[in-house]
Amino acid sequence: MLMYVVRRLLQAIPVFLGTTFLIYFMVFSMPGDPILALFGDKTPNPAVLEAIRAQYHLDQPFFVQYLLYMKNLLTGNLGGTFSGQEVTDVLARAFPVTLKLVLMAVVIEFILSVVIGLISGLRKGGIADNINLVVALVLSSVPPFVALFVAQYFIGIKLGWAPVTVGANATWGAMLLPAMVIALTVYVTGMRLMRGSVIEAQSADYVRTAAAKGLTARRIIPVHVARNSLIPVVTNTAASFGALIAGTTVTEGIFNIPGVGKVLYDAIIRGETATVVSFVTILTVLYVVVNILVDLLYAVLDPRIRYV
Repeated sequence: MLMYVVRRLLQAIPVFLGTTFLIYFMVFSMPGDPILALFGDKTPNPAVLEAIRAQYHLDQPFFVQYLLYMKNLLTGNLGGTFSGQEVTDVLARAFPVTLKLVLMAVVIEFILSVVIGLISGLRKGGIADNINLVVALVLSSVPPFVALFVAQYFIGIKLGWAPVTVGANATWGAMLLPAMVIALTVYVTGMRLMRGSVIEAQSADYVRTAAAKGLTARRIIPVHVARNSLIPVVTNTAASFGALIAGTTVTEGIFNIPGVGKVLYDAIIRGETATVVSFVTILTVLYVVVNILVDLLYAVLDPRIRYV
């Protein structure tokens, strides 16, 4: 298993380099002068402009800028923002907030996917199954930003059951509403995967053999049916984790959550290459690590899987 992990980490190196290069190039190619934009309507002294450009290496060609950034990155220096803050400080403030939101959403999504998918799979064609499929169809048809606005208006404003905005008070309780809404809009795929796997597992030879040996449903369903049906759901949850980490901009904007999405949006608007690339790099590394951990979890869920 150790060699498998080493191989996966080596495979992640080109992903890491390719991601940083593409993001750096896209931010570099954005029109306009980010330094000039800092002064707004004022006309700065040309000498001041050149000094600031030299400070952030913006007077260098693209490849020189990229190589300088990678050199600093490999030594733990993520650079600085145009406001004079270290990117590591900005990351330390914003990333835990987004991670908290995404972890809550992923846990809720996983629970909904497993429980509802298991019920639907065990009662295929029944009333519960049909209701679950209709509800899933409706939820998957609603754009996330619409669901977020509706929940904010009715649950936050009309009923007063949850904070309307999060703000600086980014506690677990304050972010429960947006996390639940996110989970409800993304659990459908996992639920369908769980349902299909449960239906397939019920007709598998090992399940029929367990029933022939006299094992009860209380033993067969959790050990033989549910456990072996979790692999596609775990894979989908890992993919959802990566997608939500990188795609929380709308959610954080609606609920005023000071996380990665808001920082990335502001950095893109200002053309802060170091901030954008550093944040995306951290997200890429996290996504790769999560996928490796999920692959290792497969062997726990299914004893037939072995890594060499």
